[in-house]
Amino acid sequence: MAITIAAAAIRPLNLDHFSCLSPSSSKLSQLSSRQFTQHLGRIQIGNKGLSSRSRRRILPLVKAKKQTFSSFDELLANSDKPVLVDFYATWCGPCQFMAPVLNEVSAAMIDKIQVVKIDTEKYPSIADKYRIEALPTFIIFKDGEPYDRFEGALTVNQLMERIESALKVKQ
Repeated sequence: MAITIAAAAIRPLNLDHFSCLSPSSSKLSQLSSRQFTQHLGRIQIGNKGLSSRSRRRILPLVKAKKQTFSSFDELLANSDKPVLVDFYATWCGPCQFMAPVLNEVSAAMIDKIQVVKIDTEKYPSIADKYRIEALPTFIIFKDGEPYDRFEGALTVNQLMERIESALKVKQ
């Protein structure tokens, strides 16, 4: 079984460029679901990135760095540092929120931990093996074994504190 793992460099979407979708906009909070869908239709996704019809600014596409391993166990065994695994699904809102958070944490802690994402729908056997029942679920592996586990979306600071405290306490 070959496993492909993507580590993406994802920038958060700046909603300020989409006046109809800006969180600070009072329009957004007052829209019905039908009206929101109409406003959402003003955003175009194409092969050059994401743009707004009202403003033709193109955001860059995200390029993922993919690595292929013959097994998940091989990835864990061959890692020279602890591995933080994000078990996610593409339809999961909190999982999508975590993408830029994980990118930032990975960059900030590159010498301490390796960050890996596993799509639970593409690899259900791995999700079953580690009893993934909620998304997102994070497991820190050390020496190929589960070391710490937690669930739910976190901010960059919360995630970094959680990783650092887990690695300090259990060493």
